[in-house]
Amino acid sequence: MAIILGVVALILSIPLIAMQFTNEVKWNLTDFMVAGALLLSTGLAIELVIRNLKTGTFRTIILLVILLALFLIWAELAVGIFGTPFAGN
Repeated sequence: MAIILGVVALILSIPLIAMQFTNEVKWNLTDFMVAGALLLSTGLAIELVIRNLKTGTFRTIILLVILLALFLIWAELAVGIFGTPFAGN
């Protein structure tokens, strides 16, 4: 659990540091909360799969689906590739 929280904090520190040096990155508290929840839930889902499914093709497929879902949701929130109402600007 500590590793998952550390990785989430490390990833979220990237836009936080970038905001100090450029005006191109404009995140608010909601952005950090949503990104944190998304990363934390992904990390916990991966941990659950790794603990419960020992080896095999099914485990690999499930892990790839989880990562694909993370990337698609992140892209939708960032730029709106699907045009849903909760897409970014």
